[in-house]
Amino acid sequence: MRRSAAAGATTAVAAPGAEASAGVGVGAGPIAAPAPAPAVRQTLRTEFPFQLPRGYVDESGTVHQDGVMRLATARDELVPLRDVRVQENPAYLSVVLLGRVITRLGTVPMVHDGIVENMFASDLAFLQDFYRQINAEGHTRAAVQCPHCAEPFEVELGGSRLGES
Repeated sequence: MRRSAAAGATTAVAAPGAEASAGVGVGAGPIAAPAPAPAVRQTLRTEFPFQLPRGYVDESGTVHQDGVMRLATARDELVPLRDVRVQENPAYLSVVLLGRVITRLGTVPMVHDGIVENMFASDLAFLQDFYRQINAEGHTRAAVQCPHCAEPFEVELGGSRLGES
């Protein structure tokens, strides 16, 4: 119960989302304004659909273009560093990393680094860029101001190789 400033009357305030009681309005004091709606809980999006520019061609000649990539974890970025192929050739890091974070590619039953290494170079470049976009969200752009006209705009700060901070 909350006391109103007017003549010490009491007014029942319902919990957010609760229905008003049946006796409100008959002999009751002023009705309190509805409580503000609780903040909407924002869910974290962890999977992102993509479409390859050319598509992965499997052994039977089927082209797979639609896929899903999930956000990378710290483990996803650390485990490939222990891979012998990556230690011998650091450029292989992106292949192993993408093999870990692509969760679906067309009707391919399981996506792994062997699938990624057999993709066309243009699709690999697309996936590397897509990886950067979804994993560095909010961190690769900076708000700046033109020194001449003072007009605000954003600049892209990204551009490091896949798997590097």
